[in-house]
Amino acid sequence: MNISHIEHLGIAVENLEESIKYYEGVLGLKCYAVEEVVDQKVKTAFFMVGSTKIELLESTSPDGPIGKFIEKKGPGMHHLAFAVKDTDEALKTAEERGVQLIDKVSRKGAEGLSIGFLHPKSTHGVLTELCSKK
Repeated sequence: MNISHIEHLGIAVENLEESIKYYEGVLGLKCYAVEEVVDQKVKTAFFMVGSTKIELLESTSPDGPIGKFIEKKGPGMHHLAFAVKDTDEALKTAEERGVQLIDKVSRKGAEGLSIGFLHPKSTHGVLTELCSKK
């Protein structure tokens, strides 16, 4: 699968502005980008911690994936994202190894990345995202 590093940690939040204030004001991190991903019904904010990013995710619609997640589980850790060379190739490899996929093919994510998700039922309860710059 050629995982090179943890790309980011995704955290579901109810209020992006308030969460940014916490990460900047309390933790001393700097938000370097805010972006809306319309087709995923989410608004994101990014922070760097060393070479790893933290992605805050606020739903823009109650029926979006983050809205449903927060309704069911509340705010908090949403997913772990790994950087791979080629998302489609990594998804195919995961499926060949018996992993249940959420995405059979990659789709566009925040920061222009190609992304695909592995189902937490196959990843010991951790929603796993694979990301590439391709």
